[in-house]
Amino acid sequence: MPSAPTASVLFVCVHNAGRSQMAAGFLSHLAGDRVEVRSAGSLPGDRVNPAAVEAMREVGIDISDRQPKVLTPEAVQASDYVITMGCGDACPVFPGRTYLDWALEDPAGKGVESVRPIRDAIRSRIEALVAEIDAAGPPSTTD
Repeated sequence: MPSAPTASVLFVCVHNAGRSQMAAGFLSHLAGDRVEVRSAGSLPGDRVNPAAVEAMREVGIDISDRQPKVLTPEAVQASDYVITMGCGDACPVFPGRTYLDWALEDPAGKGVESVRPIRDAIRSRIEALVAEIDAAGPPSTTD
């Protein structure tokens, strides 16, 4: 019987087309079913940035089937970690969540060669996040 995820993470950026999609792809790839992964945008785009898709494909992660989604209060409330990447004040705040803001360059309008360093910065932050979640262990059920 598979165990329940130890945490849920929501990645938020304006268009949900680049940074948040790459972060969600890395977290799903690196943490597997140990972590529930969501992503959303305050003003979602029409599609995932093709340069982000290509940059992720280069490291063996396919995000080509992802679709930008609108940020909802319910998605924030259902997440243990809310990681923003330039969504400003559009992200609702609920008590008991861990909020992190990752200052990352926006890949919109950039070619794959400019997206690679953003991708690599996201990967390092995701690796640190996975280590933090694993160290914290499963949520307490005695609350």
